[in-house]
Amino acid sequence: MNLTQSSKAAISSDQIARYQAQFAERKDAKVIERAVTHQGILATSADYASDTDMTPVFSIDLDTGKVANQKQSGRCWMFAALNTMRHHLADLFKLTDFELSQNYTFFWDKFEKSNYFYQNVLNTADQPLDSRKVAFLMATPQQDGGQWDMLCAIIEKYGIVPKSVMPETYSSSKSNELNGTLNKKLRKDAVTLRQLVADGASEADIASARDRMLGEVYRLLCYTLGEPAQQFDFEYRDDDKNYHLDQNLTPKSFYDKYVGWDLNDYVSIINGPTADKPYNKTYTVEMLGNVLGGREVKHLNVTIDDFKQLAIKQLQDGQSVWFGCDVGQSSDRQKGIMDLNAYNKNALLDMDLTMTKAERLDYGESLMTHAMVITGVDLVDGQPTKWKVENSWGEKVGTKGYFVMSDRWLEEYCYQIVINKKYLSDELKQAQAQTPTVLAPWDPMGALASH
Repeated sequence: MNLTQSSKAAISSDQIARYQAQFAERKDAKVIERAVTHQGILATSADYASDTDMTPVFSIDLDTGKVANQKQSGRCWMFAALNTMRHHLADLFKLTDFELSQNYTFFWDKFEKSNYFYQNVLNTADQPLDSRKVAFLMATPQQDGGQWDMLCAIIEKYGIVPKSVMPETYSSSKSNELNGTLNKKLRKDAVTLRQLVADGASEADIASARDRMLGEVYRLLCYTLGEPAQQFDFEYRDDDKNYHLDQNLTPKSFYDKYVGWDLNDYVSIINGPTADKPYNKTYTVEMLGNVLGGREVKHLNVTIDDFKQLAIKQLQDGQSVWFGCDVGQSSDRQKGIMDLNAYNKNALLDMDLTMTKAERLDYGESLMTHAMVITGVDLVDGQPTKWKVENSWGEKVGTKGYFVMSDRWLEEYCYQIVINKKYLSDELKQAQAQTPTVLAPWDPMGALASH
């Protein structure tokens, strides 16, 4: 657009006068203005009918105990994944309300993300600071959020521990201070690493500088999160009040004994109906991950019908389902309702805000922001109508922390589930085994669940 075109598009006083007249002509304008100025858009557009439709009763309902609470941190993906594992552990060892240590995996994720950042800085050191990739890296060197495959990479390398072995700290429950300090350090280290490359430093000198930096990151994490245990005893009473003492465990031996899943059996399934991602193909995302040399992020894109049927199969088999969604869309946090009818903004404002799922992804209106666990589904004539969701925001929201998600909401705002490969058809198994297409770092399917 040239200067002449820009001046023609400038807002004129005649336009404003016309808009004022149009507003004055609306009989309901002042009524709506009074309501919205006092209550806001959401409260004014809330639809009572959604409350009755989203009753928390389900034909398949797994008993998964009390919900956890991630507090003021972006560890939802971690809580959700560890919750799926503790459901299994609780059933096997009669440990209701037992929790795995989210702080332990948080520590190693921060540590590994720092090293991953250093590698990406070195990989892009020949690019100018205003290149899109370098700018993307520096915008957020690391954060709390993540995806399923990233937690698998941590567990495969470091194992897990009970919460009693590495409990919460101030910085694990309220991570802003730690993130601000760590990101400042990582950006400072990026200055050093890029300068070393520009000066033609040897690989040995760069490796030495990086080693010193990682040592400092380790120290910072120990100060804020506590140093992870290398060996520990697991002491507990089961639901039958029987006492148990399991001594000299390591985090990896604890995982093998008390969870024992082969994490290679669990794969990420997405529904991303954009033109650049054909169905039954696999995708990964450049510069997305945490453990160098560990498990990479890999998604299999499927139709929404396949997406839902896979989740149902796993639930019918008694196993909960990790999933990622855009929780802030058409969602009532306090009531624990995720439903397209929760708010009727179109009717309130008399404007069409409707977009397709693909359009929302392509135009930045939606992406995965939060991970939770599906623990039930209501099937009517074999078709899902609503889903039971275990959140990680404590018991004061929803129904003791559990949410209800309508099936239509799932179709529009759910992007990822994790499914055991045994539930995939032969066709989908072959598709999942493909070498993934590499997506740009800023692709919406690279979003990290962090709410």
